[in-house]
Amino acid sequence: MTRWWMRSFMPACAAVVIAVATAAAQSAPQMRVRGTIESIEGQRLAIKSREGDTIDIRLADNAPVLGVTKASLADITVGKFVGVAALPQPDGTLKALEVLIFPEAGRGSGEGHYAWDLLPESTMTNATVAESVTGVDGPILTLKYKDGEKKIVVPPEAPIVTFSPGDRMLLKPGAAVFVPATARPDGELTAMRILVGRDGVVPPM
Repeated sequence: MTRWWMRSFMPACAAVVIAVATAAAQSAPQMRVRGTIESIEGQRLAIKSREGDTIDIRLADNAPVLGVTKASLADITVGKFVGVAALPQPDGTLKALEVLIFPEAGRGSGEGHYAWDLLPESTMTNATVAESVTGVDGPILTLKYKDGEKKIVVPPEAPIVTFSPGDRMLLKPGAAVFVPATARPDGELTAMRILVGRDGVVPPM
């Protein structure tokens, strides 16, 4: 295991980057901010959200920064641990909106199937790929987690990404980010970690 995963990935992602279930268990209100950095001053970030408003967030001291980079369908092999945001289809199946391939150090992060806020009615499934078969609309992944399994179709348009090393040099105006944040009693939002798109990637989660 390389040092950057020991330093950045494990504390950053083990419970919060994708796992809404653990966030819901915490006492402080949680929110996920998706957008682009408008400005940065010290520990303060102004983020233009996807809804169009500007959100001020304080970055916690020593908060890790993770890069989000493009991956491919060929990288989704049996045994990989993935996080898949999806929408339910009329026939009861799930259709992927995006796929995040976790590095091995992140195996087990937020494992399970639960509601997600990427789109209305979307879900998140963090699980191990048990099987991948060819389907009419794309590969059909069988994802197994501790309490069950889900079958999810991955259409060609679904972005596929993974994590890469990052640092605060990535935090600059225009950078696309995904920020799990905690709201303090006074309303201030604090980010304990931040995900930044690299090479034109917009964090799709």
